[in-house]
Amino acid sequence: MNRIILKKRKEMVDIINKYYEDDDLNDVLDIGTTNDMEYSHSNYLIKNLKNIKVFKSISDQKINSTFFFIKSLNKSILEKFSYEEINQYSSDLVLSNATIEHVGSSTNQLQMISNIIKLTKKNFVLITPNRYHPIEFHTQIPLIHWLPKKIHRKILSLIGLKFYSKEENLNLLSTTDLINLLNNFDTIQYEVRYLNFLGFKSNCIIFGKIINSAE
Repeated sequence: MNRIILKKRKEMVDIINKYYEDDDLNDVLDIGTTNDMEYSHSNYLIKNLKNIKVFKSISDQKINSTFFFIKSLNKSILEKFSYEEINQYSSDLVLSNATIEHVGSSTNQLQMISNIIKLTKKNFVLITPNRYHPIEFHTQIPLIHWLPKKIHRKILSLIGLKFYSKEENLNLLSTTDLINLLNNFDTIQYEVRYLNFLGFKSNCIIFGKIINSAE
């Protein structure tokens, strides 16, 4: 599974680099950076973006100080950000991969997107597994995640996967769910793309940008 994850993240970063190859992006902010360095796919996207000069991080995990991130803030993306924090961490590109499905309720997911927009100078990329892929990648169990969420969570609890049975730890999104969240904001434009696995759409990739109210 780890080889598959790395392969798909290589595909993701290729798509992102291609999308922004003609854009002038000075800095990037990674939302949900992990301090887990055991796997080669950990933080793979942020470390393989091209033509970026400054790398920053916001995570609810303590990120070890390295030469890679010039700034790192240990804070949940759901919290309120001060003017100073927004000024320091706002970036030309804000990237979040495989985080929004772990912040809890749809209200929390909406708050996360709101904060991403506040931290975005120009563009943001939001990536999450597609709920309607036949395989649920966290549990690696097929099809039962298509059931109503309450039933899915009950089954996970019964088979011993209590962590993933809790909404606060896993709240999968479909494309429609993402669009409904994004349409709450009139200061952005966005495009939906997909990554495929086994012939089905496995990941939703949102390419968003900030627009002026006059546009």
